[in-house]
Amino acid sequence: MKASIIATFFALFLTCTYATKEATKKNKKAKLYVPELDCDVKAGKIINPEFIAKCPPGCQDIKYRVYGTDIYASFSSVCSAAIHSGTIDNSGGKILVQKVAGQSGYRGSFSNGIRSLSLPRWRESFIVSEGKPKKGVTYPSTLEYSSSKSSPVKADSKKSAQDIKATRNTDISNASEKSPEQADALRKEYQTSPGPVPATQVTTTTLKPTTILEPISTTPKPTTFPATTSTTTTITAAKPRSAVHRVRDIGPSSVHPVYSAVAAAASRQVQAAQGRGQNQASRGTSPYASIRNIPRANTGIQRQEPVAAFRKPAGSPVHLGFSSKEELNPKPLEPVSQGNPNCKVDLSFLIDGSWSIGKRRFQIQKQFLSDVAQALDVGVAGPLMGIVQYGDDPSTEFNLKTHTNSRDVKNAIEKIPQKGGRSNVGKALSFVNKNFFLDANGNRGGAPNVAIVLVDGWPTDKVEEASRLARESGINIFFVTIEGADENEKQNVIEPNFVDKAVCRTNGFYSINVPSWFNLRKVVQTLVKRVCDTDRLACSKTCLNSADIGIVIDGSSSVGTGNFRTILQFVANISKEFEISDTDTRIGAVQYTYEQRLEFGFDKHSTKQDVLNAIKRINYWSGGTSTGAAINYASEQLFSKSKPNKRKIMILITDGRSYDDVRVPAMTAHQNGVIAYSVGIAWAAQDELESIATDPDKEHSFFVDEFDHLYRFVPRIIQNICTEFNSQPRN
Repeated sequence: MKASIIATFFALFLTCTYATKEATKKNKKAKLYVPELDCDVKAGKIINPEFIAKCPPGCQDIKYRVYGTDIYASFSSVCSAAIHSGTIDNSGGKILVQKVAGQSGYRGSFSNGIRSLSLPRWRESFIVSEGKPKKGVTYPSTLEYSSSKSSPVKADSKKSAQDIKATRNTDISNASEKSPEQADALRKEYQTSPGPVPATQVTTTTLKPTTILEPISTTPKPTTFPATTSTTTTITAAKPRSAVHRVRDIGPSSVHPVYSAVAAAASRQVQAAQGRGQNQASRGTSPYASIRNIPRANTGIQRQEPVAAFRKPAGSPVHLGFSSKEELNPKPLEPVSQGNPNCKVDLSFLIDGSWSIGKRRFQIQKQFLSDVAQALDVGVAGPLMGIVQYGDDPSTEFNLKTHTNSRDVKNAIEKIPQKGGRSNVGKALSFVNKNFFLDANGNRGGAPNVAIVLVDGWPTDKVEEASRLARESGINIFFVTIEGADENEKQNVIEPNFVDKAVCRTNGFYSINVPSWFNLRKVVQTLVKRVCDTDRLACSKTCLNSADIGIVIDGSSSVGTGNFRTILQFVANISKEFEISDTDTRIGAVQYTYEQRLEFGFDKHSTKQDVLNAIKRINYWSGGTSTGAAINYASEQLFSKSKPNKRKIMILITDGRSYDDVRVPAMTAHQNGVIAYSVGIAWAAQDELESIATDPDKEHSFFVDEFDHLYRFVPRIIQNICTEFNSQPRN
């Protein structure tokens, strides 16, 4: 009986234990929440160093950029990179993301329907793998995103160096309440960022970074110097005099030595200013001609600059190259800004130096540039700017790497003299395209290139061709026109509507017209907002405005009426992706059987809607298949009339083998600069498709098993065209 009771209790115990374990597992599973991402979320925006997330369907799209292969730059879309790596497909799914160090080179490739781009370097990388949690690792249920408007710490101009130091120490102390990763990031930021620099910087001997000098008395005995100098002062040397200073060790874990040195310098300046107020009668009359006149002890310590400043006893003024009537007024200490990180662009301002602008308006123009520089917040982590002045001939006033903060840029602008001459804007744009945005001049590669042209009235030369070539090189062009031509003066304008011919899109975003020079300052914020809108600066970078595209369509009997309409829809879908106008991309079409017919040429339709309507009106022809003759016809009737230096792209569509040879016509077209893509459907011959394509290895050749699947290849064709364009070297 006892054995039966014991067995019963033991069975109940095992049952309860198992039930408890199962309940615990269910609770754990119930608590495991996987955050969801949008397709456009970039890894760099997420603070977490390692996380599991879920990607939605539909991230296999050209607009979600990916940089690299296997290891991706953090500037990439997380979910698109996951598709490229093969971790998930376009239907979405869970992924594991791990942040790794930045790379010196990211290699672009085509994989799983995604074309990734190459990138010279980036500060951070990530890798993507299957979304399975690792043992012992806890993953966040919510992701932390960096603020889109984060900016470097700025000190109030009225704060002292001690206040700045205290603020930074408080921030670092508060970091202990954050996650370990955030705390480390914050400490590194303060340890590596440059500290505030005194308004007057002086070369002097420095002490060890773990010590600061502390005065014992406000009136120490002055040090006597030779009779050749009349001003008395002491300097902080490597071996301080015990009668004047007491050295206090602040330890290795204290404030960064840069901030300590600055704080000490600021304190000494305040004491000096107070001493001057109490001892006006004792001011010396013989200033130092140079700091070199001050005797220095032979300490053997290396001199550094600029960290500390001269220390003087109270009541004794210090003159550093100033006349006896001048004072060394202490100025508020401000940190050096790293720039606005949300506006990382490389800017070239083309300013009008012609005689027609006059001296007064030239000064207004310079003030406008100074205001823009201030509003931009120039810095190495944000926007950089240089200036080209144009007249008869353009010249660079300073380039991107010359000045790395707004203050220095403003000082440089004040010193620019007027060149004079005519307003040769076209010549200036050609100069900028060839010379300004070079690596040697500070071009950063990963930052969009922007040229802002200021024009008084109208140019004295043509701008269309120079602007187009600049746009095709990836330069986003903005025009700011002031006091344009009136009705009587318009007859003197060499190129009417020159702004619309010069900018990427004629929607008003890339052009600003100011009726009067005195209203110029009102558009500062408008201009800054537009040039910092990097998402809308895709106009030139995505190459959708820079080609003559000829579509060669198979109208043979084997296609059939229904499939022919499907082909036309495919052609319309490709055309929709491009910016279509007289100065942007132009579309032409040829239909072929045994014979050929020009449906419309490049110069026929100048708007996207007109092109789409023209495609709908193409009537099915029916007949045989002479693809070689069609290539020759397209070369003669379409591409022979293409604009000089404009990229010529042919997209040929066929559903079967040609009755004539395609190799010689295709080779001739390639030699004449035509970039050929072949799209074969159903019974198309693979060898012919590869002969027609300029480079089959670069996916210039596509094969589709069914007509209804054509739509799937539109993003791949567009992405391939744009990837090739972005990888081309600048002329």
